[in-house]
Amino acid sequence: MATILATQDGPVAPRVPDAALSASAAHARLLSIDLLRGLVIMLMALDHVRDYFFVGSGNFDPLDVDKTTALVFATRWITHFCAPTFVLLAGISAWLNGARMADSRALAKFLLTRGLWLILLESTVVSFGWNFTTHLIVFQVIWAIGASMILLAPFAWAGPRAALVAGAVIIAGHNALDAVTAADVGAWAVPFDLALNGEGFAMLRQGHLLVGYPALPWAGIILLGYGLGPLFRRDPAARARTLRALGVVFVAGFLALRLLHAYGDANGWTGHARALQTLGDLLDTTKYPPSLHYTLMTLGPVLLLLPTLEHLRGPVARVLLTYGRVPLFFYVLHLFLVHGLQYAAGTTLGYPAHVFTDLFSTGEGAAAKAGWGVPLWATYLVWAAVLAVLYPACAWFGRVKARRRDWWLSYL
Repeated sequence: MATILATQDGPVAPRVPDAALSASAAHARLLSIDLLRGLVIMLMALDHVRDYFFVGSGNFDPLDVDKTTALVFATRWITHFCAPTFVLLAGISAWLNGARMADSRALAKFLLTRGLWLILLESTVVSFGWNFTTHLIVFQVIWAIGASMILLAPFAWAGPRAALVAGAVIIAGHNALDAVTAADVGAWAVPFDLALNGEGFAMLRQGHLLVGYPALPWAGIILLGYGLGPLFRRDPAARARTLRALGVVFVAGFLALRLLHAYGDANGWTGHARALQTLGDLLDTTKYPPSLHYTLMTLGPVLLLLPTLEHLRGPVARVLLTYGRVPLFFYVLHLFLVHGLQYAAGTTLGYPAHVFTDLFSTGEGAAAKAGWGVPLWATYLVWAAVLAVLYPACAWFGRVKARRRDWWLSYL
C-alpha cells in the first residue's frame, strides 16, 4: 500500500527534531500531513500482515457480512482509508512543492520523473516483494500514484482551481462508465483496463500484468488534493473551517447516496436480520476501482481529522512522524519483511515453499488451502512486531533526510 508513499518527499513538514513538536502554527499545518501519513501507513501494514498471516485470508472476503466477524470486518474496513489518504496527500504535497519551487516547468518535470520512477519501482522491486516471483507484475497503489502524478503534471500550469474541478468531475463521474467493459472497447481494451477498469483486478499481457488500481479514478483524488493545496497557506482557523466543512459535505453525501441506493457504486447493500450485518453491508463500498461512495466514505473523515492533527504533540506524534516522513522507505521494507516472515515461518513449520509465492495468482489461496494461518489476535501481534522492527530503520533514514539534500533522496 502506499505514499504518497511517494510524494512525501516534496514539501511536506520541515524536518524538525522531536523537541520542536511544539513549534509554531506555521509548522503545524505541515506536520499534520506527515502525522496523517504516518497513521495510515501503520494501518496499511496491518492490512498486509493480515493478507499474509491471518488464517482467513484466501478463505473468505473479510467484508462479506455473511461469512466474517465484526473484528475481522473492522480490521479490513479501517484500512480502506489508506490508499485514498495517501493519494490525497500526494496532491497536497505536490502543490506545496510547486509553491516552494515557484517554477511550473520544474514542478511538472518533478511530477513526470517521480511518476515514471514509481511505475518502474512497482514493476520491479515492489511486485517481486509481493510475490517472490518475477513472472507477474502487479499494478497497485505505487503504480496508481505514479500514473496520477504524470496526469497531474499539466496542472503545474493549469493551476489548483482547474485541478479541483477536474478532480471533482472524475471522482463524481467515472461511475457513469461502470457498465462499460474491456470487451466493449475492442482494440482499446488494454488502455481501458489501465485507465478505468471497473471490474476489479484485470489480468493483462497473457497473465503477466495484474491491474488492481486503474489510474483515472485515483488521478481524480490526487487532483482534488492539488486543488486543496492552497488551503495549507491560509490562516489555520480558516483552513480548519474549510476542511471540516468539506469533510461534513463528503460524509453527508456518502450517507445520502448510500442510504438511497443512488448513483455512485455498483456494489449495493441490503437489510439483514442483524443490525450489525446491515451496517457492514452499507459500509462495504467498492475500492477496485474507488467508487464515488468509497471516496466520500473515506476522504470525509480524513478531511475532518486533518485540522485536529495540527495540535497533536508528544510520544504519539513522534511515532507517527517517524513513519510518516519516510513512507516509501517504509513501504518497500515492510513488504519484504512481512512476506519474508511468512515464508520463513511457514517453511520452518513444514509447509511447502511454493504456497508462499504468487500471492495474486495462487499464493494466498494455496497457503490457506494448505492450512497456513494464525488467529486474528496473533495477526495483530505480528503487526506490532513488524512496526517495532522497522521503527529504528525509519528513524535513522529520517535523520539522513533531515541533514542531507542529495537530489536522489527525494526519490526514496
